[in-house]
Amino acid sequence: MTRALALLAVLVAAVAQTASAAGPTVVIDPGHDRLANSETEPIGPGSESRKIKDGGGTSGVVTGIREADLVLDVSLRLRVLLRRAGVAVVMTRTETAGTSMGNIARADIANRAGAALFLRVHADGHPDASVRGTHTLVPALRSGWTADVYRASRRAASAVQRELLRALRFPDRGIQERSDFTGFNWADVPVILVELGFMTNPVEDRLLARDASRARAALGLCRGTLVHLGLPPARCRFRQG
Repeated sequence: MTRALALLAVLVAAVAQTASAAGPTVVIDPGHDRLANSETEPIGPGSESRKIKDGGGTSGVVTGIREADLVLDVSLRLRVLLRRAGVAVVMTRTETAGTSMGNIARADIANRAGAALFLRVHADGHPDASVRGTHTLVPALRSGWTADVYRASRRAASAVQRELLRALRFPDRGIQERSDFTGFNWADVPVILVELGFMTNPVEDRLLARDASRARAALGLCRGTLVHLGLPPARCRFRQG
């Protein structure tokens, strides 16, 4: 199957899932994929400024684990928790197997699904190995691009950042606005991008490699998402036994 056909299949599945869902829909976007994508795309609707579709992500400085694999694992755990909590979930990808589709395509999946939240899951990297912590990125306010989703995105970021910090207990790097994220500027639904931690920091890299830490990350993301949706965060829980 070509990449274009694969994307079409994802979009059709997104619409089908949304149509049959009784509750809100969350689109989970695990960052990157097996291969980077050096093609370019407009940074926003009508813009002459272009960015590459996907730089490929980072990897663990100690473990060697790829960001694409880490965030997919956390995202699949999150999908289970959200569905148990009564939330419909659409994934932008469910495997790490090809060339990244780019950020306009990711935003289009969320738009077509009519997502109550477009939750983008990433992990960070930095040239300085001492840099660590959890932060959440949101769209900067720009008329014609993000004005319709700005406030709801900020509210979602506040809820998710708070719960993710409680879950992981990494340093709080706060919430930052970004005007240069293609996936933000093309989104017509509330959108945030979480950076779980720094894979270039030895401490956080080792912790994020652990099953227990990934489970806690998924739980924090679930609880923050439910808070944003106005649902009881206690619905997020792992099945016992």
